[in-house]
Amino acid sequence: MKISCIDIYKFNIELTQPTVVPIGILDAANNVAVRITTDNGIQGWGEASPFAPITFDTQESNYDNARGLALTILGKDPLAVETRMQEINAETIGEPSLRSAFDMALYDILGQAAGLPLYALLGGEQRPLRTDFTIGMQETVAKTLERLDECLSMGFNEVKLKVGRPGLADVEHVAAVRKRIGPDMAIKVDSNQGWDFPTAVANLRAMEPFNLQYSEQPLAARDFENLRRLREKVDTPICADESVFDDRDALKLGSMGAVDYLNIKLGKSGGIGMALRIEAIAKAAGCQCMIGCFAESRLGLTAAAHLATARPNINFLDLDSAYILKVDPVEGGMRLDETVGGSISLPDTPGLGASIKEDFLQSCEHYAVKA
Repeated sequence: MKISCIDIYKFNIELTQPTVVPIGILDAANNVAVRITTDNGIQGWGEASPFAPITFDTQESNYDNARGLALTILGKDPLAVETRMQEINAETIGEPSLRSAFDMALYDILGQAAGLPLYALLGGEQRPLRTDFTIGMQETVAKTLERLDECLSMGFNEVKLKVGRPGLADVEHVAAVRKRIGPDMAIKVDSNQGWDFPTAVANLRAMEPFNLQYSEQPLAARDFENLRRLREKVDTPICADESVFDDRDALKLGSMGAVDYLNIKLGKSGGIGMALRIEAIAKAAGCQCMIGCFAESRLGLTAAAHLATARPNINFLDLDSAYILKVDPVEGGMRLDETVGGSISLPDTPGLGASIKEDFLQSCEHYAVKA
């Protein structure tokens, strides 16, 4: 089997509401889709959803650099996923979102060739999955509660609040949410590096009565030592996101005892292969994992859900971006249960079981790299 053609598509989808975080605003899905076709007709799909404040790449850089990466693997065996990804990774130390899209597409082909859904190919079996719903930083507590009510109306049973406001301004938002939902529903907070060490200590101590599930990325990404110190000073579990891009980050954080949990994002790690290594290191270090997203359609989210299904140590899901896209361009893929908020189920179709609809692709900027 050889790679005969690679199609690159640029697509943009508006969000129903922008998500504001301390390091930027996510106001649209400006993504790139990769379709790898083999000489026997199998097509594998992947999706890049860059968010420059974290991934340091953009839709434009992904789209431009995809041609070179496509030429690197054109005409070669797509089933040798590790070798193909070594070749791709040797071409660029950046563009993690784009590398992830190629990785997804290769794993999609591998699953189809094996006749197995990706979660089974990775050694897993179907298990219940349920994502939380993220509420961005709102200007007022009233706006936060308004967004919360939308979340509750959809049946979600977990909520993640973006925080990182100056001083202790976040506390009243978290307090209001806990009061509205009662004692049992899970609340997570995500600072996206928005606090310094003293502010993080003060906020998390003030929030202890609200029984937070964890605090995600409270400090600057490379401030590993203060993450460790923070974990010692507060009772709330600490989760690393921007601090963990690859297996080396996971190993350092785990060996330092800096965090309780690691957040895996395919677009941050550069794909499923690296995500598997991060998860294995986390497990060895006694850390559970969450899996998150940027602004992926159900295509990229399906790949993440397959990984989560295959690895029970991935206990926390933040795969909610499809709920805020104005258009769903995906055929097949993970299903969102409208009767149980946040409930995700996967098809038993070989590979990812997801593709981009042909009529949607007609409106996309596109080029092909052929043998």
